[in-house]
Amino acid sequence: MRCHVYRSEKRADTYVYLREEGDFDCLPEPLRASVGPLVFSLSFELTPERKLAREDSEVVRTNLRERGFHVQLPPQPMDLPDQMPAHGR
Repeated sequence: MRCHVYRSEKRADTYVYLREEGDFDCLPEPLRASVGPLVFSLSFELTPERKLAREDSEVVRTNLRERGFHVQLPPQPMDLPDQMPAHGR
């Protein structure tokens, strides 16, 4: 399955994967407004064997098949325990 990845200019580290190149009409209006303008990043063949850095490739493939798109949001900040010593102490 070929997929096309676009970077949000409005939201840092947010990417939209599309099944069809340039098919922004498949995105729900609230999502389009939220991510703002999208800039093409890359296209690649998304096979079941392909590993992705931040996403589960099977989840992406399922979303592309069923919805026509997949959204990759920025990673969540890691919660540090309250008992962590301050830096340098």
